[in-house]
Amino acid sequence: MKITVIGTGYVGLVSGVCYAELGNEVVCVDKDAHKIKVLENGGIPIYEPGLQQLVDRNVQQERLYFTTDLKRGIKDSEIVIIAVGTPPLPNGEADLRYIEFAAREIAALIENYTVIAIKSTVPVGTNNRIKQVMKEVTEVEFDIVSVPEFLREGSAVNDTFNPDRIIIGGESQNAIDRIVELHKPLNAPFVITELRSAEMIKYASNAFLATKISFINEIANICERLGADIREVSRGMGLDKRIGKDFLNAGIGYGGSCFPKDTKALIQLAGNADYDFKLLKSVVEVNQMQRMGVIRKLKYALGELKGKTIAIWGLAFKPGTDDVRESPAFEITNYLLKSGCMLRLYDPVAMGNFRSYVDHANIFWAENEWDAVASSDAVCLLTEWDIFKQIDLKVFAKQMEEPILIDGRNVFNVKQIKDAGVTYYPVGSSPINEMVFELEKSKATN
Repeated sequence: MKITVIGTGYVGLVSGVCYAELGNEVVCVDKDAHKIKVLENGGIPIYEPGLQQLVDRNVQQERLYFTTDLKRGIKDSEIVIIAVGTPPLPNGEADLRYIEFAAREIAALIENYTVIAIKSTVPVGTNNRIKQVMKEVTEVEFDIVSVPEFLREGSAVNDTFNPDRIIIGGESQNAIDRIVELHKPLNAPFVITELRSAEMIKYASNAFLATKISFINEIANICERLGADIREVSRGMGLDKRIGKDFLNAGIGYGGSCFPKDTKALIQLAGNADYDFKLLKSVVEVNQMQRMGVIRKLKYALGELKGKTIAIWGLAFKPGTDDVRESPAFEITNYLLKSGCMLRLYDPVAMGNFRSYVDHANIFWAENEWDAVASSDAVCLLTEWDIFKQIDLKVFAKQMEEPILIDGRNVFNVKQIKDAGVTYYPVGSSPINEMVFELEKSKATN
């Protein structure tokens, strides 16, 4: 098939490239001339493992093209996929300006029957709204289908080729059949629904996963107070098939471009329908509070924060991506800067993106993980990159006068910590070796 993808963000670019890999001719369109130039010159504007190789191969085999020219992009296209952003408005609602603008432009240019597939995450009722918007512009026949995406940044290519299910919402059997045909090579089960149900599936899925994360973080907070170990609790819970082990890793809360935005949008959507979604409101509240656990442990370990030097390992909201949107690192670093701390920051891929949002005279941008540790009073691990998981803790302990590690992702195990003699504050269990240095100070004084 010939396919056009509007928008070259995470969803649009990954989807377009993967459709090309499946043998289709794909044109990716974006108004951002700089982004298109990067793609035309063989680069990619995002960090996503495995994506560069796919772009190179499909461009070389003349199945993948990039352009800012929408008219050229949709010429003779059978399916036009809209994957533009729907960022949150101040009240939490999704901003639909970009998708409506794209729909009007597409409607003005199509010349033959076209299937318009909306991958952007949109509130219930948006697909019908877009249909009406396009009908105001064109008399050419078209159909709207909802094809929500479920990609995870850092594993988006794998998720595209190995989906759990393909959701297709639509009113036209002809349009649905074409979308089914496009996705057949993926060998995933199809869920065919009405438009509104497809839109709700996306929001409900993300809201449930966010709820699971906030729930396990609440249990972790109780474990810290009662002396239980959240890792053991999570393992025991996860073996129950009704619960499952995924999204039961306690930490400092979710971030990124999806969960924060979609939970707030669903709360607003429910409110517009005169329903108070109390559970999801609590999920969002818990997630915001969870980031402050790092600050609480720092204060416990160091006392007064003013004048202290804190190293931060990890700025991206998760490993495998350079995306810093809604990263817990923002709130934590801002709090520490306001408290008068000096910060030494390091992330293997997200430094540039983070620095574009936060720069301060009291921030030192480290060249590597060890450069960040130098002269620090404590280290906070916020993103579980492999480079941090592989740290030799015995070497780490020698780099600091008093090696204090606040682990927001529970990367290390008890034996590793005890053997290295590091004062360690995990999430959801008791600190390890926290009295070692006080005891040594006491002996030295005596």
